Order: sequence, then C-alpha cells, then structure tokens
Amino acid sequence: MTIVVGYIPTDEGMAAVDHAIAFAQRDDSRLVVVNTGHHGDNAHPLFASGADLDALDARLEEAGVEHEIRQPTAHTSAAAEILSAASEVGAELIVIGIRRRSPVGKLVTGSTAQQVLLDSECAVLAVKPAKPQRYS
Repeated sequence: MTIVVGYIPTDEGMAAVDHAIAFAQRDDSRLVVVNTGHHGDNAHPLFASGADLDALDARLEEAGVEHEIRQPTAHTSAAAEILSAASEVGAELIVIGIRRRSPVGKLVTGSTAQQVLLDSECAVLAVKPAKPQRYS
C-alpha cells in the first residue's frame, strides 16, 4: 500500500505526517510526502526549507518507514500536486492536516483540504494537531 501525505512545516503538517507514519508502520506501507508552496512559490512560508526536509527525512528514517519526499515547484495548487502524486503512485490513502478557518476565510480563499476531499479517487484522512494539555 502507498500513502500520500500533504506536508507543510506547521503543527497541522506534522499531525498529518505523524498519522501517516502510524498507518505506514501498521500496514508496512510506503509514504510519499508532498510539500509545495502556494502555486509552486518556493519563497512561500509553507514551502519547507532544506532543514525542515532533513528533519522530516530523519523522522521517517527513525520510524523505519519506506518513503519519498517530493517538493514540486510547478505553478499548480498544493491540492493538485497531492492529487497528482496520489494518482501517479496508485495511493490507497491520502493524509492531510487541517486547521480551523473563519467563515470569511472559507469564502475568500479556496481550501486545499476541501479540494483534496472532493476530488480524490482514494480515501482521505483529515487530521488536526492535538490540543495542548491545560492544567489548572
């Protein structure tokens, strides 16, 4: 089985990676990690740095997961890159991180998660990062 995971260097992105690792370890699956900036903009904050990718690669190696990290720079949306990778590798699962958005934010900008959920030909797991524990 192959799992595609959409990665951005945020809590949401790491939540997606952590869940994908758990599935890959459980099912002895291969991970294809996809990171892209906004429409291929490698200056965009969501475009992972070399240090981010090195840390991610080390995390995946430590977990013992067969993997490939892709960082396309085509001028296409993140959703299109994730869906293209999933189609190319015959993925059985896509894992994406999601965050809370305001109603205005949903109206003004398109949602990568929404496009992946609606257009994917395979199962999609959308995860949120764990909330920090609050102690009184």
